[in-house]
Amino acid sequence: MDRARGTSDPAEGEVSGVGAHGMMFGMTQPPVPPSQNPYDGQTPGPRTNIRPGRPEHTMQLPTPPPSYQPSPPPAPPAPPAPRRSGLGAGVLAGALVIGGLAGVGGAVGYEKLAGSDDTTVKTADGGTIDTSQLNPLDIVSVNSVAKAVLPSVVKITAALDNGTGGTGSGSILTEDGEILTNNHVIEIADTEGATLTVSFNDGTNAEAELIGRDPATDLALIKVKDKSDLPPIQIGDSDATEVGQAVVAVGSPYGLEATVTAGIVSALHRPLVLPLESDPNQASVYGAIQTDAPINPGNSGGALVNMAGQQIGVNSVIQLARGADGGTGDSGNVGIGYAIPISDAMPIIKQLRASETPTHARLGVAGEDAEFSPLVSGGAEITEVEEGSPAADAGIEAGDVITSIGDVHVGSWYGLLAAIYSFRPDESADVVLIRDGEEQTVNVTFGSDAE
Repeated sequence: MDRARGTSDPAEGEVSGVGAHGMMFGMTQPPVPPSQNPYDGQTPGPRTNIRPGRPEHTMQLPTPPPSYQPSPPPAPPAPPAPRRSGLGAGVLAGALVIGGLAGVGGAVGYEKLAGSDDTTVKTADGGTIDTSQLNPLDIVSVNSVAKAVLPSVVKITAALDNGTGGTGSGSILTEDGEILTNNHVIEIADTEGATLTVSFNDGTNAEAELIGRDPATDLALIKVKDKSDLPPIQIGDSDATEVGQAVVAVGSPYGLEATVTAGIVSALHRPLVLPLESDPNQASVYGAIQTDAPINPGNSGGALVNMAGQQIGVNSVIQLARGADGGTGDSGNVGIGYAIPISDAMPIIKQLRASETPTHARLGVAGEDAEFSPLVSGGAEITEVEEGSPAADAGIEAGDVITSIGDVHVGSWYGLLAAIYSFRPDESADVVLIRDGEEQTVNVTFGSDAE
């Protein structure tokens, strides 16, 4: 995973904080002319003994691959081809349906299906599709979702007085201007002399101030000055998100504000543990929503929404293609992006709004990836349990291999860290583990890293 932070100074052209696993994190786009390429990658050394906001966790991050060096923004796309059936035409033109009827070959209105007793739709080749089990939201057009969501998504520019900085995205939470974004988008704003500027969908701009940020979950809250009657985005329930459902990503990739892309949810609970640019001994931790909706530099902090126009994720990270030598290459979007689940984000935002230090669930263990065995194809092997910790109280022991927490599968040590962060302090969950070749279940009540 490559993690790149843009800078607006093409003379320095620095990309800092390259992480692990072929992923780019910190997708701020430098506000420079398209003819210049500010990305001259810089790769830091290996990350060791990283403690992601919880002193009991120790992990070894692999040596990062070569840094990401994207090309300048591409030329404007050619005019779209004539309308044709299939998902590709539907998501590009916004004229065809997306989801269960994406291949029908024509636009089918929500009202027609929702208000009709006819449970079949004819396809272009004369066949039929049974719609009786279809969720009507899956056939809402991308166009209608975009119209509803675009006014609630903004472009954010964070800059120092010397001109360095970058751009990202955010979503409006309140009428008086609270905006949700990524920590890595606005981190530079927590510096003396820095400025934050928000650009709205109607073409107006406004200054903003930093309310608070949480590097451990890569979340931040800013507020626009002297604004009212702004259109807040609807907040959805990411816990109800399902693999395969249609989603729309909205943001400002490469500084191109009010950009809309569409796709599906590819997977859930993808464990991301990424070292911070500002402090390699700390990391952002979350179990991400994976999507194939195109996400690019500058989309960070923007909204991933369902077909009801509700935000279910905060776009944050993209996967990079690997070259023949195992390094990353500038191949553009490869259809693998990640978003922070909104249901995990909102408790953190609530604490930031109240000027509190964000807290995170704590288990009290150290560990590593479990070795493959006939009994275990993946999991987190516990190497140490802190005395008096939630893990100790639950009866977890060194040598146990944890394979799930609640309904979240744990396939690795990183998977365990991300699963823990999906819970809140004082919440309880069943932990499935293997001890001495036998599967057991214990119940744990998580502590807090504030303790």
